Amino acid sequence: MWQWHKTAPAEQEQLWQERLTACPGTVISAGFKAERISVDVYTESVEDALVLQACYGGNVTRLPDTDWVAATAPENTPPLIIRDKLVISASSRQDVLDELRKRYPKRIILTFPAEQAFGTGNHATTSTCLRMLCDCVREMKKTHWTLTDIGCGTGVLALAGLKLGAASAVSFDFDPKAVEVAQRNIARNGGADKLKLFQADVFEWVAAPEEQADIVLANLFSAVLQKAFPRLKAAMKPEGVLIISGILNSQADETLRAAAEAGLKTLKTVSRGKWTTAKLVRS
Repeated sequence: MWQWHKTAPAEQEQLWQERLTACPGTVISAGFKAERISVDVYTESVEDALVLQACYGGNVTRLPDTDWVAATAPENTPPLIIRDKLVISASSRQDVLDELRKRYPKRIILTFPAEQAFGTGNHATTSTCLRMLCDCVREMKKTHWTLTDIGCGTGVLALAGLKLGAASAVSFDFDPKAVEVAQRNIARNGGADKLKLFQADVFEWVAAPEEQADIVLANLFSAVLQKAFPRLKAAMKPEGVLIISGILNSQADETLRAAAEAGLKTLKTVSRGKWTTAKLVRS
């Protein structure tokens, strides 16, 4: 195991969260001095650590064998920081959440403990969707807007949307286990009264006219997206926004071509690691 380490000004915490979002072994913590943070990436490959050093400076150290299961327990996993709006914790411990509320008094604190095969939102596709969602909400400046989350997984995107001000949300997944996990997460964080959550197949589901949303999110595989674009478009209001992810960089061009053929215009793309996320509107 190798460690890349450096310190940075505390006000750069969000910058480093975003910069290293594609590195799964990232840990950002408070430094010895209040005005500094400690930025660390743990990797099995010395080459990966040396690339970080070449890009950002810092130090590379080889570490002794360690119980990494304990070291990466939820209470030791740093929270996911999304813009100036959200803090998502992998811990459900009340003391951990209270400390986060104290540290980030102006942000929304959410708890999404990792369970079974479902993560907490740290994956590059999910975290980039969350950032794009925050940006869309800021740009919309609407007092009443709705959201649809297709392929909900843990439910983090739908719940984040509700906490950011959505009047209501529709969310579903093909996997019944994902729906169960999302239900538990909604219960932990609140918001069930504004959420319609269910199991469905994107190729069979049809949005009712009243279910057309201002923001539609679909974090799905590229092959699924390419076939589902007509249904995703139908789920959008005429002036609505579609955020898609789960797209490998190597499949981005063909996926966005399929979107264009379905009558969707790409406004923005963001690449994080090997994944692409895009924002689209009706053309």
